[in-house]
Amino acid sequence: MNVNGINDTRIDKIFTIVNHVILSILLIVFLYPLIYIVSSSFSSSDAVTAGEVWLWPVDFSLEGYKAVFAYKQIWTGYGNSLFYMIIGTIINISLTILAAYPLSRKDFYGRNFFMLLFLFTMLFSGGLIPNYLLVKELGMLNTRWAMIIPNAMSVFNVIITRTYFKMTIPDELHEAAKMDGCSDFRFLARIVLPLSGPIIAVMGLFYAVGHWNAFFNALIYLRDQDYFPLQLVLNNILVQNEVDPEMFIDVESQAAISGLRELLKYSLIVVASIPVLVIYPFVQKHFVKGVMIGSLKE
Repeated sequence: MNVNGINDTRIDKIFTIVNHVILSILLIVFLYPLIYIVSSSFSSSDAVTAGEVWLWPVDFSLEGYKAVFAYKQIWTGYGNSLFYMIIGTIINISLTILAAYPLSRKDFYGRNFFMLLFLFTMLFSGGLIPNYLLVKELGMLNTRWAMIIPNAMSVFNVIITRTYFKMTIPDELHEAAKMDGCSDFRFLARIVLPLSGPIIAVMGLFYAVGHWNAFFNALIYLRDQDYFPLQLVLNNILVQNEVDPEMFIDVESQAAISGLRELLKYSLIVVASIPVLVIYPFVQKHFVKGVMIGSLKE
């Protein structure tokens, strides 16, 4: 038994060492591109173009950020993305809760039928052209609502929230509240929501990140640049290389324009990531709890 105990201990130590090595390698693989982007954004355009940046900034410069903040279209995109993220997330969470709570109640007549309808939409959809025609007929084409209403609710998030309500809110609590004359809406507002902080935080993060990163719907439904979200502006600059000459009004040579354009890519990536990085720490403590409880099966 002692031999077995020693062998088990050695196996555990080897397993721990291997885990640390693998996780360290993965950390380096995932972390290095982020460090490279940040370092490049604070380097000079000549150093970035010449490929001299490897780990730390070379010839420290704020040239890229000056160009970013001087470009009007980026600020417009930033404001639009914040609008889509804030208003869209509020609508998303409201509709998700209003759909998930009734479906979590055992006394809701026909809940299995409605749940089946929700699941049907996850498996089958009309496709891009019918969705485009629907948005057009509803008068939302080339409006801000085209970025919010078509994705107003995620069925997957409804299922997670529904399961969370079923696992967290006992039926006895509702029965006691009902005996005291509490209505369903009051029970939802006064009891269910205060007890659902973790799942609301998780859903808010999912929806907010989805709105912030969204650009495909804007590419399909929007034509006016005043409505473009930041991600579509970034797509035009980083992928299409469509840059307004106003950004380079102080640049004299074509080589300098090319170098600044390359530097601008890294600065834009850093600036576009700030809101998500700011939001995440506030919901991190709820993240694991909300996802794990909400993902349990009935």
